[in-house]
Amino acid sequence: MSKRGAGSRFLYEPFDATAARMETYEKVTQERWSGLERRLGQIEDTLERLEKRLWLAVFSVVSILLARGVLSVLDYQQG
Repeated sequence: MSKRGAGSRFLYEPFDATAARMETYEKVTQERWSGLERRLGQIEDTLERLEKRLWLAVFSVVSILLARGVLSVLDYQQG
């Protein structure tokens, strides 16, 4: 056996650049995927709020139309 001196283990052990590159790529891909999932969640929340506002607007318009209809019927009956 050869006697090792002081220093970094990388001076004596072989370095597998391909494996390190793949590991780094997997980590970066996982972080990107996590970011995409987080952003997608934010978009879904925003769409839910927008949908609630849209239904509120629809119901408001319908209620105004119904109120006008009731008022016109009441005016017709009185006149």
